[in-house]
Amino acid sequence: MAEGHRHHHFHHQKDPAVPEPEVDYRKKEKHHKHLQQLGELGAVTAGAFALHEKHEAKKHPEHAHRHKIKEEIAAAAAVGAGGFAFHEHHQKKAAKKEYEKSHGKKHHHHF
Repeated sequence: MAEGHRHHHFHHQKDPAVPEPEVDYRKKEKHHKHLQQLGELGAVTAGAFALHEKHEAKKHPEHAHRHKIKEEIAAAAAVGAGGFAFHEHHQKKAAKKEYEKSHGKKHHHHF
């Protein structure tokens, strides 16, 4: 170990005297909603491009292999963007639930 080198640990316990900063759950909810919409837009765009490349493969048989590869890449991107949108949807729901919990909103469970 080099002289004077020390390890820094960032997992210290929280000091009970220091209050935790207030979290703006509405802002988090809006942020995740925005990211969800971007994910949805990306999924639709990539899906449309995949369909376009599928059409191009039929239209230009001499370059069909190139278009098939582009189609598959676009389809994979569409699936990835859809998964991201799904993830952000759940993050948005969690932020909304935390907001309601922090503001004392009652949850009525109906059978």
